[in-house]
Amino acid sequence: MVQCLRRSPPPFFLQYGNFIDNLRLYARGGGGGMGLPRLGGQGGNGGDVWVVATKNISLKKIKDAYPMRRFIAGPGENSSVRALKGAKGADKEICAPVGITVTTDDGSIIGDLNDLGDRVMVARGGSGGTFHSAFKPQRGKAKHIRLDLKLIADFGLVGFPNAGKSSLLTALSNATPQIASYAFTTLRPEIGKLMYPDYKQISVADLPGLIEGAHMNKGMGHKFLKHVERTKQLLFVVDVHGFQLASKTPFRSAFEAVQLLTKELELYKEELMSKPALLAVNKMDLPGAEDKLSELKEQLQNPEQFTDLLPDDMIPKNYLTFRDVVPVSAITGLGIDHLKTCIRQSLDEHATMETNAIHQKKLQELRSRSRTRSDACSGR
Repeated sequence: MVQCLRRSPPPFFLQYGNFIDNLRLYARGGGGGMGLPRLGGQGGNGGDVWVVATKNISLKKIKDAYPMRRFIAGPGENSSVRALKGAKGADKEICAPVGITVTTDDGSIIGDLNDLGDRVMVARGGSGGTFHSAFKPQRGKAKHIRLDLKLIADFGLVGFPNAGKSSLLTALSNATPQIASYAFTTLRPEIGKLMYPDYKQISVADLPGLIEGAHMNKGMGHKFLKHVERTKQLLFVVDVHGFQLASKTPFRSAFEAVQLLTKELELYKEELMSKPALLAVNKMDLPGAEDKLSELKEQLQNPEQFTDLLPDDMIPKNYLTFRDVVPVSAITGLGIDHLKTCIRQSLDEHATMETNAIHQKKLQELRSRSRTRSDACSGR
């Protein structure tokens, strides 16, 4: 069995140094054991290779601990006079982080690891030799697999480069991500923990900044968008004064930034639009911010009236309705406590709705069973 490397994460913040979110491995099940023809003995089956969701492990740790990236299960024992039925070979376990999707080289999904302890078999051991195989064993199955990590967090920060996401994460969670005045600061995902007085913790993922065309894998493209899939809710972050990526790209107002971000998510995977969303309007400490905020709020109330500001191919099919629009300044701390409260309330409300929906479903199932029994008793 693979011995998982252990290391306790920092209390407030997890930074993925030299971040790896996709790893290719070779897995082979153990070969079966030989049968024993003269006594009809059956060889043991080879061991299987499993990927198991485990604590305190990362793809980088797997890569460092197993540079050859080969995982081979034990062979089944041969049948013998002492043991006509050979013992099964030892299984091989690959410890992997929660949030992994296990795929083949061609992208076919083998399974998902969504919770600790989840297991996915990736290579089955060969059968031991029996009468039906002329007592000859089979080889174990062999294949290359990919471990594709999609971060699981309560909230994912969605924004264009330099919107102030890293600074906001610092203000919210006492984290210390890399912050600079150039656009592409966040080049790897980082997770901060929001701490509340009642010891409630909420995880927020700061992901690499999107650029226009991300759905077509431009820039960090799919590397960013795939992580958004497993966050429970979205926290859009925009610069109240707008944004321009480079001198050759068009300037985008805060309203345009919101709609372009919406369109990028929509084009990548339309199901993302069903996630609850909040909007943090950052850099409110700069001059003229209040006027810009008032303009943005008016535009968000009637977005259809301002579609002429957007390129035709970047107008969303459906406009997002934000639960809260919160003006903040990551630099001065303005609005940070209110944003933390809104984040907590949004998660709590959604959790209550999900619980009620589960209860309603179970209640309907009980009523349906009761009706079925009643009909059976009455001879219908």
